[in-house]
Amino acid sequence: MESEAKNPRVSVVIPTYNRGWIVNDAVDSVLNQAFQQYELIVVDDGSTDDTKAILREYGDRIRVIRQANRGVSAARNRGIRAAKAPLIAFLDSDDVWLADKLSVQVAFFDNHPAAAVCQTEETWIRNGVRVNPGKRHRKRSGMIFEPSLALCLVSPSAVMLRKDLFETIGLFDESLPACEDYDLWLRISLTHMIYLIDQPLIVKRGGHDDQLSRSWGLDRYRIASITKLLDREVLPAAQRKAAVRVMRKKCLVYAGGCRKRGREEEARQYMKLAEKYEKSGIK
Repeated sequence: MESEAKNPRVSVVIPTYNRGWIVNDAVDSVLNQAFQQYELIVVDDGSTDDTKAILREYGDRIRVIRQANRGVSAARNRGIRAAKAPLIAFLDSDDVWLADKLSVQVAFFDNHPAAAVCQTEETWIRNGVRVNPGKRHRKRSGMIFEPSLALCLVSPSAVMLRKDLFETIGLFDESLPACEDYDLWLRISLTHMIYLIDQPLIVKRGGHDDQLSRSWGLDRYRIASITKLLDREVLPAAQRKAAVRVMRKKCLVYAGGCRKRGREEEARQYMKLAEKYEKSGIK
């Protein structure tokens, strides 16, 4: 394992924050992979629980980077910058991989040298119970920018991508406290195919209280991501039209939610944003 770690083919990045109660499951699922030519980087984003002690028990089997709490984007970016391998795989600290996850995706890249990104199917567990995702969450393969505008169709724990892609696309946006993955996948899927391996090789575990996805108002970050693309004027006509349509819809829905919570000024701001693009003539 030591010689393989010196020249890994895959750098696995696990960001974690106060997940001492579950992070060992994620780490163990990487260490138990059939494919062993990897390095495992765990970025402890300023945990104040027993995460540090738990990670110390793994010794030199993992590489731990500690930083002050800056959020999941900064943690993933720190891992990307430290990565030695040409392929990057992410794993959220509350998810786990099946044993063949790395071997299947590495084989995919070996057989598809022009591919830049692939992800696998997944199994969903909520509060210990298996659930089936709805049709709108169905993963797709290929140029998925337009269907990805409505909601995130790429799971960080399921994806593997070439490290050099970040040189052209950029890293995770550290200004976004949530939906940072949605933002990155939009930027990637605009110009690159995202391939789907139709095997459920990860287990996504949810329902716990510290999940950001449980918070209200996440659409404001998705709106920000779409607006960034529109303001940069990088979108071809068809993609721009689709982006404006989805952005306006999200603005109206979010403004309605603000009104229900007595946040009238914020509601007006998002109504003005929707009106701005309505006046652009793209509906």
